[in-house]
Amino acid sequence: MKKIIFNAPLNSLSFGNVSLNMAREFYKKGVECSFFPIGNNVDLQAFDKLDPDFHKWLEDSINDRLHNVSNDAVTLQMWHINGSEARFSPRKILYTFYELDQPTPIEQNLVSLQDRIAFSSSYARDSFINRGATNTHFIPIGFDPDLGPTGKEYMKNKIHFGLMGKFEKRKHTAKIIQTWIKEYGNNFDYQLTCCVTNPFFQPQQMEGILHNLTEGKRYGNVNFLPHLPTNSEVNDFINAIDIDLSGMSGAEGWNLPAFNATALGKWSIVLNATSHQDWATDKNSLLVEPSGKENCYDGTFFQEGAPFNQGTIYCFDENSLIAKMKEAEGLCKKTNTEGIKLQKDFTYAKTVDSLLALCDTL
Repeated sequence: MKKIIFNAPLNSLSFGNVSLNMAREFYKKGVECSFFPIGNNVDLQAFDKLDPDFHKWLEDSINDRLHNVSNDAVTLQMWHINGSEARFSPRKILYTFYELDQPTPIEQNLVSLQDRIAFSSSYARDSFINRGATNTHFIPIGFDPDLGPTGKEYMKNKIHFGLMGKFEKRKHTAKIIQTWIKEYGNNFDYQLTCCVTNPFFQPQQMEGILHNLTEGKRYGNVNFLPHLPTNSEVNDFINAIDIDLSGMSGAEGWNLPAFNATALGKWSIVLNATSHQDWATDKNSLLVEPSGKENCYDGTFFQEGAPFNQGTIYCFDENSLIAKMKEAEGLCKKTNTEGIKLQKDFTYAKTVDSLLALCDTL
């Protein structure tokens, strides 16, 4: 039986979802796990479909972690580069997401501290290899098995677009919505549903951002949802839409919303850049070629001159997006069978097998 020390977040954010799915595979594979939650905080409210036996294993792995922790076990940390300097045992692997293209000296130094570092995208791995890193690997994540068809009928007589992911410049949230409104605003044959609340903004800030986004105008076919607290509600959202726009983000470590929508058979319009190139193809997605690059700095999440997260993001021409949205209209009532194949091509079983194989190299 393998033993690992797992240091990872457990919450409803993307890192927490990935950690939970990794832990579930450790459970299935009989791995003995000392689980140290990041910040000693555990929030499982989003995971409303957990198998009771796995839930018990998870609780035991957390509660008994100090009894079972051992110098002989490899530490696997699932976290940002910023905050990755600590370790629980002599041998350590960091699994992380990185979106940009200009690793800073501090980021390079922290990466060099790891025995091995696995990135969720080949773009991120290559960004560090180009700066001289020699301990980097690419291990993709998988499809969340808690997602699947609901069998419900949603907006039968409308073409329903969806956008999911926290509101950021990096994700081009404002530009995507404004481009959609330019083409379809108040045309009630079409619907846009947005789940773009950023938990790092106060509610009044978020209201102001959305008000400015539409210039105070009312569009009856644009709907902004609050945060969806459970994975079942997220699954409902994906199943309800026909066309996903989340893939138009300018820089991603994977892009769970776009990937999950595509894997559930929806038609995703995807910017052909960064991590998208690891899973989105011209057979399973509608690809938009980037028009260039721009700096990532937004004064909030990305500060110019900071020790972390420096560089550029890819941008796009709005007419290219409009053209793909029109193309998607002709496809959207058909199931994306090539997209569904992603469920088998990318699994958390494969992710964890690769991580355990990497542990064996230490």
